[in-house]
Amino acid sequence: MSKSDLHASDDGLTLAPWEKSFRRIVTPFEQFLHRQTTSGLLLMGMAVLALVLANGPFAEAYDKILKTYVGIGFGDWTLKMSLHHWINDALMAFFFFVVGLELKREFLVGELANPRNAALPIAAAIGGMVVPALFYFALNPSGDAAAGWGIPMATDIAFAIGAMALLGTRAPKALVTFLVALAIVDDLGAVMVIAVFYTDSIALMPLFIAVLLFLVLLVLNRSGVRDPVPYFLVAVLLWYALLSSGVHATLAGVIGAMTVPAYPKYNPERFSAHVRALMDRFDASHRSGQNVMTNIELRSEVEALRNGVTLVEAPLQRLEQFWHMPVAFLVIPIFALANAGIAIDTGALGETLSNPVLMGVSLGLILGKFIGITGASWLAIRLGLAVLPSGTRFTQIAGASLLAGIGFTMSIFVAQLAFEGQDDLLLMAKTGILGASFLAGVTGFVWLYLVGNPTPDSEQQAEHRRPVQKQEMS
Repeated sequence: MSKSDLHASDDGLTLAPWEKSFRRIVTPFEQFLHRQTTSGLLLMGMAVLALVLANGPFAEAYDKILKTYVGIGFGDWTLKMSLHHWINDALMAFFFFVVGLELKREFLVGELANPRNAALPIAAAIGGMVVPALFYFALNPSGDAAAGWGIPMATDIAFAIGAMALLGTRAPKALVTFLVALAIVDDLGAVMVIAVFYTDSIALMPLFIAVLLFLVLLVLNRSGVRDPVPYFLVAVLLWYALLSSGVHATLAGVIGAMTVPAYPKYNPERFSAHVRALMDRFDASHRSGQNVMTNIELRSEVEALRNGVTLVEAPLQRLEQFWHMPVAFLVIPIFALANAGIAIDTGALGETLSNPVLMGVSLGLILGKFIGITGASWLAIRLGLAVLPSGTRFTQIAGASLLAGIGFTMSIFVAQLAFEGQDDLLLMAKTGILGASFLAGVTGFVWLYLVGNPTPDSEQQAEHRRPVQKQEMS
């Protein structure tokens, strides 16, 4: 494109001939990507596609591709796993990394940072983990099936929040915040369960190396290193050490996230002074008819300004923003495509529906979550340990507890660990997860739609104008 093809507008913008038209197409697409419902819709689409592939003419090819072995090697060292294992053990480490970043942020400056605000979602999450596990264990008290007690404990935050977002103003902002905080605590519980109860055998030397690598990450943090590259390199080694130790390797994502610095280099005052000085130098360096490409001094000031913007943000904040979309729109959908494909035998449907593993998972996610979250919330409020979120009613908490029964991603992940090598039990567990998650989503949405009152536009606008107060990160 030549300089003559560009058009300089009166407000100082330089536009290419088709740029306005292109922006009219791209901007709505960008907004769609950032909506809370979009990742849930994509996840649902991948689950449906997986079911179609597993029950159609491509079923054999679908299974063969997932079982194909892929390896990497350097010299005599090789690491070889099936594509399915690469997705579940390696790709999902990025999902757990984002979970770890969200956990750390919530406990530092989010809803869980204030003990009074955190009491209700913590109590609700505990009830929502314990009661579903008891439901499952009551139906599967012994044998191989008993290992699946952790499956109905989890909540899929993408699906649950996506379903609530569809309610629009019928779901108060405080109720959405409650569900997010509950799901975050739920994820923490699931991570602990995976680490403690779903580790079959431990190799001590690789575990010792993993501990040393964790200490290296802590040293990087305490030394003030904010560049994410050293953390990433050490976290990759930590992932391999955990994989070799027998502890599930995806926990490296959570451990790595917890060591990412949560404090910026510049405080707001220092950043403001820095930017003002840079802009003064920028204005002094400007020459009529020149732009940043043709003026080396302007280019230098812009680069310094970019570095300043980076240093005023905490690495935790930047990494969470950067990885949110790749995980939501790539990692989790690929996981769903690889794990939601279950072969449905309509001839044995009656026998399938009465299977104790399927019933334990289904009842745990639907009734267990509802009773556990609603009951624990009522008890915490009754005892004066917690208060209802502002602008919500207890009937809405009950509706949110139904949505929390959507266990898709984490439940399938735990099922893979619980029933590894036991295809029949895994099939029953996945069938229960998919059916219960769909039923929980529909009933929760209908419940909240019926009990919710649309928030007037004036109140919504006032909510957006209200300043958000955050505690200082440490």
